[in-house]
Amino acid sequence: MRSGAASIASATPKDRKWFLDGLDEGALAALPYLFEFWALEHQLPPEGDWRTWVILGGRGAGKTRAGAEWVRAQVEGSRSLMPGKARRVALVGETYEQVRAVMIEGESGILACSPPDRRPVWKAMQRKLVWPNGAEAQAFSAHDFEALRGPQFDAAWMDELAKWPRAEEAWDMLQFCLRLGDNPQAVVTTTPKNIPILRDILGRRSTVCTHAPTEANRANLARGFLTEVMERYGGTRMGRQELDGILLDDIEGAFWTTAVLDAMRVDEVPELDRIVVGVDPAVTSKGGSDETGIVVVGAVTKGPVRDWRAYVLEDATVSAASPTEWARAVAGAYERWGADRVVAEGNQGGDMIEAVLRQVAPQVSYRKVTARHGKGARAEPVAALYEQGKVRHLRGLGPLEDQMCRMTNAGYRGSGSPDRVDAAVWALWELMLDPGRARSGPRIRTL
Repeated sequence: MRSGAASIASATPKDRKWFLDGLDEGALAALPYLFEFWALEHQLPPEGDWRTWVILGGRGAGKTRAGAEWVRAQVEGSRSLMPGKARRVALVGETYEQVRAVMIEGESGILACSPPDRRPVWKAMQRKLVWPNGAEAQAFSAHDFEALRGPQFDAAWMDELAKWPRAEEAWDMLQFCLRLGDNPQAVVTTTPKNIPILRDILGRRSTVCTHAPTEANRANLARGFLTEVMERYGGTRMGRQELDGILLDDIEGAFWTTAVLDAMRVDEVPELDRIVVGVDPAVTSKGGSDETGIVVVGAVTKGPVRDWRAYVLEDATVSAASPTEWARAVAGAYERWGADRVVAEGNQGGDMIEAVLRQVAPQVSYRKVTARHGKGARAEPVAALYEQGKVRHLRGLGPLEDQMCRMTNAGYRGSGSPDRVDAAVWALWELMLDPGRARSGPRIRTL
């Protein structure tokens, strides 16, 4: 769905002038308060019969404005004194102060969004908003979740649930309160964080979710903000969570964690002695099939083995690609980085992999490797290299790192196959764990 504001913004200056000139004085005065006209797509409630709407977004993506406008839409009638769909609303934040400062009095809060004839009054002593039509919103702190015993509501807005202390208890108490009206609903606005209650909410059939990165709200952010944060956090797992608004999983028992990978981040690499492209080919190219993992890794291998360092340079993985397509992607990565060798798993496809690759790039130096152990057993020695500080990552490897944080000794704890991880593991074995074999045979480089 495209907002009216987007349609007008993309129109010609003549058409914009025609539209605005056609509005009378009352319509012009009302236009700033017609949120459906100005809203970004992720800020509008999805259609359908849902109980909870979760708005996941990066910092500054417009989540608070969406929550405040949803509350307005519930309590306001067609005229200032007419009742709306909801009469009693719960506003829950991490603390009472944050409910007041952000959800109520903030720049994107309820008071700032409300037109003069429908603006509620904040009664600080009672921690309550009261609208001209009699609707009320009560403020609650997630710290004081026991205060939710007793009240009842037909709507609720919860802000930044992912950072609440004892979020599960606060959420459970609120569910018992949502018992008024025909269809009590709740909205959660939060930057994602991997906590059990958020995963549980998102997994329920009665939950709908919209999502947006910080970039989506660029027009309403301070000049230079995006440039600064993207330079510092872009391409990191923290950036994927805090800027892209993506829920990241750290699995108990995983070989890698967000903290470990973020500590491995570098912005540049030294002169490399050897570069390898690791490949884990997909079994089929049909839609919904596994990806063909293609990961480029380089290493400094002069001096004693204990001083070697590896650098993961690029994730060039392709999805649902035909053999010729992924072979071209492999050849492209090989040429871009001036690689010394392609290493590909041959359990699936055998000699066909080399044949397809040589049709596209006959001068590529290629070695087939065969998996004799499970993925977890294969990945564990590579994880040890990270623990020893021997591997570094360039930025922009988010999807690969997401898979890494789901790899355990018992195997991969995620949907599909960890093709990106497999490709990286093969390349790191070639460079760091099997150096004698890695250096045997011809080393033909692309001309």
